[in-house]
Amino acid sequence: MNQTLHPRPLRLGVNIDHVATIRNARGGDHPDPVRAAEIVASVGGDGITAHLREDRRHIRDEDLARIQQATNLPLNLEMAATREMLAIALRHKPHAACIVPEKREERTTEGGLDAAGLDNTLAPIVEELRGAGIRVSLFIEANERQLDAALRLGAPVVEFHTGEYAHAFLDGDRDKVEREVRRIADMAALAAKNGIEPHAGHGLTFENVQPIAAIPQIAELNIGHYLIGEAVFVGLENAIRRMRELMDEVR
Repeated sequence: MNQTLHPRPLRLGVNIDHVATIRNARGGDHPDPVRAAEIVASVGGDGITAHLREDRRHIRDEDLARIQQATNLPLNLEMAATREMLAIALRHKPHAACIVPEKREERTTEGGLDAAGLDNTLAPIVEELRGAGIRVSLFIEANERQLDAALRLGAPVVEFHTGEYAHAFLDGDRDKVEREVRRIADMAALAAKNGIEPHAGHGLTFENVQPIAAIPQIAELNIGHYLIGEAVFVGLENAIRRMRELMDEVR
């Protein structure tokens, strides 16, 4: 490891939502996302991410306490900026709350939160979460306008949406891939310079994770759908270990 360029280890947060998605497809309680959380802990994952959506399409309310009781890993609760979700976060007190955009009709989160356009909505929510000792993160696009908003709102963490990068990689558009990596790297450096810890996530896979993982200021990657999909073929333990290996190779 190059200690000069990469002084901080890179954490891996595993999003277990889609274990719950499979469970909910037939009802009942199998497969249990809590078992997934326990596996993440057993193979050295650094955190659990779970998105409690308005329509409860995957993680359900009762899952949150069970996940918190099952492991000592920090829980990162992804949530919409609503009073309902704020109340749930304040009740469960996860380690972190990542505020994300949410539309009922979307299959997955389609882009970053417009923190710059939602100051009045976000400010009291961020304040209440921070007052409860919950580490606030904003899931945003990697641009100065959104980063400036995060700074104004007092968010200690931002998570950069890597969807455009992932799409460019899948399309084989090398020029766009390079532009996206440069854009995310520049914003990660600017965030760190301003005292905000940068994270990244969305669409990351074995094939595309390393250019993002190599950005020295990025402190954490949150990866879910791909790992759960790979787990069907190789098991969740092996999928997480392989992702960890790939991340460590460039750090």
